[in-house]
Amino acid sequence: MSRWEPNARGRIEQAALELYGERGFEQTTVAEIARRAGLTERTFFRHYADKREVLFGGSTSLERLIVDTLAAVPAAVAPIDAVGVALEATATLFQERREHSRRRQAIISANAELLERELIKLARLSEGVADTLRGRGVPDPAAGLTAEAGIAVFKVTFERWLTDPGPADFRELVRDSLAQLKAVTAGG
Repeated sequence: MSRWEPNARGRIEQAALELYGERGFEQTTVAEIARRAGLTERTFFRHYADKREVLFGGSTSLERLIVDTLAAVPAAVAPIDAVGVALEATATLFQERREHSRRRQAIISANAELLERELIKLARLSEGVADTLRGRGVPDPAAGLTAEAGIAVFKVTFERWLTDPGPADFRELVRDSLAQLKAVTAGG
């Protein structure tokens, strides 16, 4: 193995997804992931704390993007619409990674521990959105309700995007899911 390997993080991620898909998450070891990626275990641990983190390593970037975008939306925009703008911004992270996202979600869905981790990630995301809304002057419980509704829109959109057989546009799906939520809450 060479001392410097380009795109080690991406190679680890690719190797892990392949092995999780072939053997299952529980049966795959860090050593196997590193070997498949053409790296050492030490290099693996420079990039990820454990084999779960390969699936959740982008969580912080996702939360930061949503929270930062939400904070930058003009104050005159209604809270739920501001959350919609922030969710639309995530399309930049997802649009080119649809097949990767499908494979990742299949692995998570097949494992109770990973599902729990995914739910914890979404709960933290909701907390971050609620805190940002409070910073924008939205009082409680409206900030918490809006954040939870926004995360529900995100979850539904993400699932639709993964399962849609056509070339689904993430932004358009966010807009549609949000419009449907508004219609339901308006009594439609």
